[in-house]
Amino acid sequence: MLFRDSAAAVAAEILASSLYFRLTEQFVHVHGHKPSAGEARSWERSIPVVANALNDAGLGQVEMLIEYGLPLTSKRADVVLAGRHPRTGEPSYVVVELKQWSQASPDDDDPMLCRIDAYPRAKLNPIEQVRRYCRYLADFNGALSGHADRLHGVAYLHNATEFGVAGLGEVGEDRFGRFFTADRRGAFLDYLRTRLAPESGAAAADELLAGKTRPSLQLMSVAAEEVREREMFVLLDEQQVAYRTVIGAVERAKQSDHKEVVVVTGGPGTGKSVIALSLLGEMYRRGVPTLHATGSASFTKTMRKVAGSRKREVQELFKYFNSFMTAERNSLDVLICDEAHRIRETSANRYTRAEHRTDKPQVAELIDVARVPVFLLDEHQVVRPGEMGTVDDIRAAASAKGLECRVVPLDSQFRCGGSDAYLNWVVRLLGLEPGGPVGWEPDGKMRLMMAESPQEMEDFLLARLTDGYQARISAGYCWKWTTKTVPGHPLPTDVVIGDWARPWNVYGDRSVDGAPPASLWANDPAGFGQVGCVYTAQGFEYDWSGVILGPDLVWREDRWITDRTASKDPVFKKATSDADVDRLIRNTYKVLLTRGMVGTVVYSTDPETRDRLRELVGSQLTSMSV
Repeated sequence: MLFRDSAAAVAAEILASSLYFRLTEQFVHVHGHKPSAGEARSWERSIPVVANALNDAGLGQVEMLIEYGLPLTSKRADVVLAGRHPRTGEPSYVVVELKQWSQASPDDDDPMLCRIDAYPRAKLNPIEQVRRYCRYLADFNGALSGHADRLHGVAYLHNATEFGVAGLGEVGEDRFGRFFTADRRGAFLDYLRTRLAPESGAAAADELLAGKTRPSLQLMSVAAEEVREREMFVLLDEQQVAYRTVIGAVERAKQSDHKEVVVVTGGPGTGKSVIALSLLGEMYRRGVPTLHATGSASFTKTMRKVAGSRKREVQELFKYFNSFMTAERNSLDVLICDEAHRIRETSANRYTRAEHRTDKPQVAELIDVARVPVFLLDEHQVVRPGEMGTVDDIRAAASAKGLECRVVPLDSQFRCGGSDAYLNWVVRLLGLEPGGPVGWEPDGKMRLMMAESPQEMEDFLLARLTDGYQARISAGYCWKWTTKTVPGHPLPTDVVIGDWARPWNVYGDRSVDGAPPASLWANDPAGFGQVGCVYTAQGFEYDWSGVILGPDLVWREDRWITDRTASKDPVFKKATSDADVDRLIRNTYKVLLTRGMVGTVVYSTDPETRDRLRELVGSQLTSMSV
C-alpha cells in the first residue's frame, strides 16, 4: 500500500498538490524504481475522482487504501475503501478498479477480454479483473476468512459513457464485480452509500491491514486437484488474459481447420506454471486431447507423482520436449510447453535410435504436434549450454510454417512474496540489469539476510522448519557430485565448506537412506539436509531459501568475476565460451535466489564476497529475530 487516509484527508492532500509527491516517494521505496509516467498520470486523474465521489456521498470519513498490494503478489488494487456497513455495522470493504478509458468493446472471441484502441493487445474485462481481485483477497487475507460477504468489488470507468462501454456487461455482474461509468456517477454514489456508513473507517482498515496472510497455494500441493477436479488458482490480470488467449485459440481450432501458436513470457514467479496447470486441468475436464511437456526431469517426475498419484491417465499427461520426434502432425489439440526456455536445438541425444535421428529443430517438432502449441518461458532462466527457447526462435519457427504467433507478456510476479523490489535487487546484484548492485531496503514483503557460515544458515532454516515453514539450502555447482552411492550407505558429503559438510541431493530416481529422489527434493520434507543445485530447484518454490554462492562467482574490487575452473558442472565443455559460462553462472544464481516465498538467506564461501554482501544485505542472522 502506498498511502492511507480518510477520503476527506486525501482530498485535502490533493488540494495541496502533495499527494502525488508522497505516492511517488513511497513507490520508489517499495519498488526500487520510479513509477512510469502512465502510472503517475493515472494517480493524478483517477484518485481525485474516488475521493470526490466519497465526499459528495457524505462518506468523507471512509478510509482510502491507495495502491493496496494483494498478498504474496506484486499486484495492486487501485483503491480499497474501508468502513462500516450502514445496516449491520460490520467492517465493509469495496475494491475499486479505476479505468481512464473512454471506450472499450468486448473481444470478438471472448467477452472476458476487451479491446481498447490505445493498446495493441487484449485486456482483461475490468469487471472480471476486480472480481478476481476480490476472490484472491478473500482467499489470502485472514481478516476476510469466513467473512467474504464483507467484500465487494466495482470497476469505475470515470471517463466513459454507457454507450462507449456497454458491451462490457456481457460477462455479468455480481457482488465481486460491478461497473459504473461517468454518466452513472449518481448511481455510483448510491452504491457506495449502500456499502459504507458515514462514519470513521479507521478501525476497519486496521483490521484488514492486520489480517494474517494465509500460506501460498504451493504449486505442487494443489496440482492434483487442479488437474483432476476443479480450478484452484485465481488467475489475475495478464495471467487470465494468457489463459483466455489459449482458450480462444483452442475454440477457433475446434470450429475450423485452424492452427496458431501462443507464447506466454515472464520472469520467475509470474505464474507461468500456474497458468499451465490451469489450462491442463481445464482441457482435461473438457476432454480436449492435451499434454504438458517440459525439459526438466525434476518437474515432470514431480507432476507425475503429485498430480497423477491415483490416476494413471493423469500421469501420462506429463511428457518431455523430446517425446514427440515420431508423433503425427496435429495429433494433439493442445501441447503446453512449460519452462520452454529449456527447448534444445534438436531432440536427438545419444540414446536416440538411428532411424529417428533428424536435423529437425525441437521447436518445430513441438509446433507440428498440436493445433495449439503453447510456450511458457523466461529467457533469463537459461542455465545450460544448448538451451535456446526464446520468443524470437518460436516466432521464427511459426512464421516459417505460415502460422500466427500470439505473445502475452506477464509482468507481475507471485514469488518472493510478490516483492518487485527484491527481484530488482537480485538482477542488479548479479549484473543482469544495468546500474550495478544496490543496498537492500526492506519492503515488508520479502526477508533478506546474510549468514556468516553455512552452519549458521542451516540452524536458522531448521528453526523455520520447526515453525511450520518449508526450507531448503541450494548452492552453485562448485563441488563434485558423487553420482553412484553404495547400496545401504548414506549419501556422501560432497559439499564441504570448512568443517561443515553435507551431501548433494540424491542423483537419480530412487531415494537413498531416507533422502528423496532428485525430482522430489524441493517438495518432500526429507529434502532438508541435502544441498540442492539449480537443476533440482529450478521450477519450484519453498518458503525459506538458503543460497550458497560458491567460488565460481566472487566479488573483486568493483565487479563480479566468474571462474569457470571453480565450476564442477559437467554441462560446461571446452567449447563453451567464457561469455556463455559467465551468463549461465549468473543465471544460475538468479534462479537459486528467487526460489523463496518468505525469505532468503545468502552466504558466500569467499571472504571478500562476504564483505561486499554485508554492505549490500545489511541484515545478518546474528542480529535478527523472526
